[in-house]
Amino acid sequence: MDDAIRERIIRVCDKKIDAKGYNVGLSFYAFFANKNNEPELLMQVATWWIETHQLDHFVKAQKIKDMMIQRL
Repeated sequence: MDDAIRERIIRVCDKKIDAKGYNVGLSFYAFFANKNNEPELLMQVATWWIETHQLDHFVKAQKIKDMMIQRL
């Protein structure tokens, strides 16, 4: 994944944490609109989430944010 999607993921995580608290969970779909307008990027994130890191469907936003920060 490139820095642009990592930064988007961090922004979404921050927004969810601010709105719902530290323990909020999310899925990788949270980083995309409800339209399939970025299928290649969606697959990159899905592959990172499911195959690379074998994460559950819902994961704490703070964990995902921490993983993104370590990669920037």
